[in-house]
Amino acid sequence: MSTSESLLLPAHVCVARHGETDWNTLGILQGWTDVPINEQGRRQAYELVAAFSGLGFSSIHSSPLIRCLETAQIIARALRLPPPICRDGLRERNFGVIQGIPKAELATLNPVLLQQILKRNPATHFEQGETMDEFAERVLESIQDIGECHRGQRTLVITHGWTMDVITRHIAGLPRSAILNMKRKNGECVWLDVDGESITTL
Repeated sequence: MSTSESLLLPAHVCVARHGETDWNTLGILQGWTDVPINEQGRRQAYELVAAFSGLGFSSIHSSPLIRCLETAQIIARALRLPPPICRDGLRERNFGVIQGIPKAELATLNPVLLQQILKRNPATHFEQGETMDEFAERVLESIQDIGECHRGQRTLVITHGWTMDVITRHIAGLPRSAILNMKRKNGECVWLDVDGESITTL
């Protein structure tokens, strides 16, 4: 296939959630706080390496937050890919003033807010954080840009749970405010076709 022909094809984009962190196990909202992956998270990264071996990825993109970047670096080294490309648009949602507060503590401080978080309600208001639309727009714009840059190729994206929720709603044709009643596990993946104009499930 010629280069000009490949530019007419969509990119096949695999989006995966980062490896586990200690804050994941402790039930602490991380948001933009930099928390490294733990030993289980590193094992999950190597499990992704095994799953992706031979799939022919050309590149890997990552949220700049260390839990994603470390996951991406492990995969890139093992698969002999170029170093991960960091994209701010792939960051987790900014949860504002409650970042770093354990959910057990939040149950006392603001039980109503906690219930919304446990439902993963995207319409939840986070003081000094991002709105639902601000968050969704930057995530989808970043995925679209990645697809445009890698037409006709397979590329890997390492990102976060709430970020993957945005993508899941979009490919399912759901409103941004829809509650999904599910949560992507650490290391879980979703495959996308991205053609510069649309993002659909592969």
